[in-house]
Amino acid sequence: MSKKGGPAVASILKMIVPAGKATPSPPVGPALGQRGVKSMDFCKQFNDRTKDLILETPTPVAISIKPDRSFTFAVKSPPTSWLLKRAAGVEKGAAQPGKEVVGTVSLKHIYAIGQIKATDPVMSHIELKNICKSIIASAKSVGIKVVH
Repeated sequence: MSKKGGPAVASILKMIVPAGKATPSPPVGPALGQRGVKSMDFCKQFNDRTKDLILETPTPVAISIKPDRSFTFAVKSPPTSWLLKRAAGVEKGAAQPGKEVVGTVSLKHIYAIGQIKATDPVMSHIELKNICKSIIASAKSVGIKVVH
């Protein structure tokens, strides 16, 4: 049997990279090298695009790698749990969420995080109120109490 000669499909690589600190060393370099992409090109473009963010903010990125080894990437907002822990001023979440509380955040913090998350293309069709409800649920699962 012969292979069908259809159009080549781009592969997508998802990673979390510290803002402004992408380097060709692991994990970025090997992940891109396996797919034939020059990691230095990605690192320069990524660091340039994330230079306005606070350094070392964990930034999710989706890299679309085409068959000719060219690439495009989309930078997303930081994970909700990281934003919540930072707003509460804690390093780690609770070992037993629901039973212990490691920090507190106000509704003002929830609204600010909701505005950040609303900028993601995936969240464009969701109302801010529903995004905030989701963030409150995430706070509970991390062990952070929301005060009114």
